[in-house]
This record gives sequence, C-alpha cells and structure tokens, in this order.
Amino acid sequence: MSIKLSVIIVNYNVEYFLEQCLNSCRKAMQNVNCELFVVDNNSIDGSVEMVRNKFPEVHLIANTDNAGFSKANNQAMRIANGEYVLLLNPDTVVEEDTFEKVVHFMDTHPDAGGLGVRMLDGKGKFLPESKRGLPTPSVAFYKIFGISRLFPKSKRFGRYHLGYLSEFETNEIEILSGAFMLMRKEALDKVGLLDEAFFMYGEDIDLSYRIILGGYKNYYFPETRIIHYKGESTKKSSVNYVFVFYRAMIIFARKHFSQKNARLFSFLINLAIYFRAGIAILNRFIKRAFLPAVDFGCILLLLNWFTTFWHEKGTDFPENILRIALPAYTLIWMIAILFSGGYDKPVRLQRFATGGLLGTGLILVFYALLPKDWQFSRLFILVGTASTILYYLLSRILLHFTIGGKFDLYGNRNKNFVIIGSEEESRRVKTLLEHTNNKINRIEIVSPAHEKNEAAVGTISQLDQIVHIHKMDEIIFCAKDTTAQTIIEWMTRIDSSRIDFKIAQPDSLFIIGSNSIDTSGDLYVFDVNSISKQRNRRNKRTLDVVLSLFFLLSFWIWIWFFSNKSSFLRNMWQILSGKKSFVGYRYQYDESSLYLPRIKPGILTPADELSAQPQKKESFQKMNLIYARDYSWLKDLQILSKSWRKIDRD
Repeated sequence: MSIKLSVIIVNYNVEYFLEQCLNSCRKAMQNVNCELFVVDNNSIDGSVEMVRNKFPEVHLIANTDNAGFSKANNQAMRIANGEYVLLLNPDTVVEEDTFEKVVHFMDTHPDAGGLGVRMLDGKGKFLPESKRGLPTPSVAFYKIFGISRLFPKSKRFGRYHLGYLSEFETNEIEILSGAFMLMRKEALDKVGLLDEAFFMYGEDIDLSYRIILGGYKNYYFPETRIIHYKGESTKKSSVNYVFVFYRAMIIFARKHFSQKNARLFSFLINLAIYFRAGIAILNRFIKRAFLPAVDFGCILLLLNWFTTFWHEKGTDFPENILRIALPAYTLIWMIAILFSGGYDKPVRLQRFATGGLLGTGLILVFYALLPKDWQFSRLFILVGTASTILYYLLSRILLHFTIGGKFDLYGNRNKNFVIIGSEEESRRVKTLLEHTNNKINRIEIVSPAHEKNEAAVGTISQLDQIVHIHKMDEIIFCAKDTTAQTIIEWMTRIDSSRIDFKIAQPDSLFIIGSNSIDTSGDLYVFDVNSISKQRNRRNKRTLDVVLSLFFLLSFWIWIWFFSNKSSFLRNMWQILSGKKSFVGYRYQYDESSLYLPRIKPGILTPADELSAQPQKKESFQKMNLIYARDYSWLKDLQILSKSWRKIDRD
C-alpha cells in the first residue's frame, strides 16, 4: 500500500514537548498509512536519545548543527514518500482522527494545495494565526501599527488574521501556519520546497503564496483541532524576534512584489522594526526596571526630605557630600535588598528588613573608611535605614491591595488539583505531582470512564461540576487513559480564565501544560529545582563574575600556579562572558541526568570536592542530583576552595 501521509517534525531542545507530540501522532496514525520523520537540529537536551529509545518507528535525521527550520524540513521532504506532506511543530498535540480527517478533505478537494487546522493554545483559546491573509504592504501596515487589533473583524483592516472569517467554518485562505502545514506532494513538486533563505519565520508565508501562484488553493479546516503551546504572542517582547521576523518579511517582499511595492514594503518594515523594537525595549524596561526606578526615586526623595528637615532644625550637612552620599546610600540599600530576594516573587516582607540591615552594615563599613570630612552623621544612616525599610513595607502592602497578582503577599496559594485517569495511572501521576509541587491543598481523582472507580470523586462527564463544586485550580489529564479529542473538548468547555490544564504522558516523569513553551511553570519534573530559583541563579552568576574578574585582574600572580596557563585564562574569560561556570554537573548522557535543571557547563563538578573520584555512573548521578536540589553559592565556594588548582583544565 502506498504511503498516504508523511509527517515531518523539526526539533530543537524541546524533548518533553516532542515526546508528547509523537505520542499523539502515534495514535493519529492508526487509520492512515503514514511515515513519521523527526529532524533534530543538534539538540543537547536528550531529544535524539529519547526518539531512538521510545519511537523506533520514526525516521530520525540527527543534524550536527542547527540547520534552521527551512533546511531541516527540506531534508525530510526530499526523501518523503507520502501523497501529502505535513510539517508539524513539536510543541503540538493532534487529535486521534486529525490525520484521517485532513487526508479525507484533501482527497475530496483536488484543488487544495495546502491545508491548516483550528489551533488552540494551552488554555483552550483559539489562536488567530490558524488562518492568515497575504501580508501586502497595506495589510502589513495595519498589522504593524496595531490597526488590525483595533478592528479585527474588518475586511479592510483585519486581513492579517482574517478576523472576519469564522473560526468554525471551512474557508479558502492565503497563508498557512508553519505549526501545522499540510501540503499536496504534487504541489510541492511543482512550486518547490521551503526557501532556505528564510532561517526562521516567513518561510511558511513564502511557500503558502507559491502554492497559490502554482494554481492551487489553501484552506482553513476547523473540523479538527490541535493544541499549539507556542502561541504567536509569547515572543513579541523579544527584540531579537522583532528583527528576525520583520527581516524575513523584507525577503518575502523582494521576492514576490514588484520593485515599487517591494521598496514601499521594505520602507514600512524597516520603520516597523525600529518602532516595534522600541516598544519591545520600553516594554522590557517597564517590566523589569520601572519598579526599581520608582523605588530609587522615592527613597532618594525621602533622604532629601530628611536633610531638609534637619536643616530647618539647625543642622547642616555638606552639600557637595550629599550629592554623592544620598544616591550611593540608596543604591547600596537597594542592591542589598535585591540580593536578599526583595525583588523576587512571591513578595516576602522580611526580605526588605534583612536587605535593609545588610545594606546599612555595608554603608557603615565604607563610612568608617572615609576621611573625617566625609563622615557627616551616623544617625542619618540609621534614620535612612528605618525609612527605607518602612518605604518598602508600605509600598508592597499598597501594591498587594491595589494590584495583587505577582505582588500578592501571600504568594502562590496552595492549589486544588484534579487528575483524570484510571486508578493505577492516577496514583502514578499523583505521586509525581507530590514530588514536583509543594503548593498542594487537595488532589482529587476523576474516572475517565462513565463508571466511577473506588478512588474517584466522580466521572469525566461530571468534570465541569467537580471543578465548580470543589473549586479546582488545575486539571491534569492522563494521556494514557484520555484521548486528545476529549482533552481538547474539555479545554474549550471549561472557563480557562482561572483553570490551568496539563497533560501527563504515559511512562514519563513529566507533566506539560500552560500557555506557552517558553513560560516558566509549563513543566512539572522531579523537584531538583533549587538551582533554578531566580535568587540562586543570580547568586551563582554574581559569584562567577566576581571571582573570574578577580582571577583575571590578578592573573600575573595566579598564572604561575597553573601548568596549563592558556586554558586558565580561556576558562576565566568564558566564565566572565557567561559561557561557563566555575561549578557545573559531572554530566553523563543518560536519561536520568536529562531531567536535571539546565545550567552552564562547569570547570569543576561536585565530584571535585571528594579526595577520590567515584567510578560508578550512579554516584555521579546522585552527586548531580544533590547539587541541584540543595544548591547555594556557599557550595560553589566550598568546591572551589578545595579544587582551585584544577580550574585550568580543558
């Protein structure tokens, strides 16, 4: 029997999502004669090993470099034998009958060259990039400057996402999404494969347009759905995304538009690049720097007010010293509070007191070293300490009551979970959840069948009632016992504004969910994540920078202690530039190590703390696990103090 469908997935460092995608594809291939390709672009997260071990039926192409999306897809398309070719993102989940339905549509519509389906994000919300129009200069203008967002249903202004077409009706469209791009092989033979001039972004637009130029039609087909975790909106704040995406649009314009229109389009795109990049930078500043900037201004105003108050009481401070001292005091207090976790989430009021006192200690140390002319008042420092701490406490309490959310003083409250699965699988997932999440209030089991088992509080047909009555916060579907079609159906039925959805794959140590592949909290794995915490990552990086600078600035002393002098200098520079760390895992390319949080490669490892290196792989695994679970910057110092003579190793 001839092959009907060739499914091609290009992967780069998304092992967990790839496994989930392949599991869904395996089920969807039951009623269609398919072949399945995975092209890996030199991932380092264990994706290749996972595919080889768990999916032997997959045709695996393991590249030794990152070839880009277009080139990698073309590698598989050139050897694909299917009547139809599907380009599928690894961060997707397809329904069990998706392949059967789309092949049937293509069989009954010989004019169809390409097909896209209804895509939903990880919360069950419709993704507008499921159907798109050709980005002509006018369409691009409306999109770039936000007019299409103001009038999404307009036939004139809403053409980019074709907002005037129903998401529930089959329609002819112009541009397919690269996340799910089904094409007739006959059409590809006529119009060519993906243009490799597009490294990332824009290649789906180019090929979709060439299919139309080749005399075929592209369709949007909502009779089947997929989950696509990486919604378009997740990357818009990235300056790099802005430049790469819009530069791809320029390549497209020069290739397909007249010279006059291409010049106009290029002008608009270049204008858009700087406009969008400016917005992205401003957005990032507001998110990251706005609050510290306000804090700095308010504390400085408080200190200035105290000097004015003292002046009115007859005490004068040297004006030239105040201009330097007040901003310096403010910065020291703020930096101390930063390193005490005052800007981490969730907000903890005691961190402000700790940081304020630490900052005061530093100020008093520097104060004692200053000339007598600069030592104007210890009492002022103590009053400044009290006012700074009081400012932080009152401001964060105010933010708690007015904004809440990330400023909630109670932090992330304990959640209520519901697991849909058989009794055995639910117990396995419940154990995994208990090991990976310490914010659990209650876990309820729901039977995936119409009959309730002993451990279940109800059946899946009652899920909406269970969620409402028991005030559930998160629903976890066991993929072993629940079809993708059922999962997607419930995701669209239940109000997702306050509910998170996740999927537990069979025989795996992870649970995937949320809105985006890039969002923190998408993944539950075994709790070895101390080293992943924002505070610990910051402390580790600070230690690396300080020590590498120390070694580089005094290299003329230290270099005589090392036999491999060039490696010592190279290592210090790589640590300073962020390519390496002083301490990293003793890495083994096996399955258990791949579940550890990712950190930079280390010059030293936890094993270097021992007088004799262990020989067994299990010993290295245990040391890596303990290091990740119990990490503190003092641990790095301890390892470095015992093994500093080894920092010249290659």
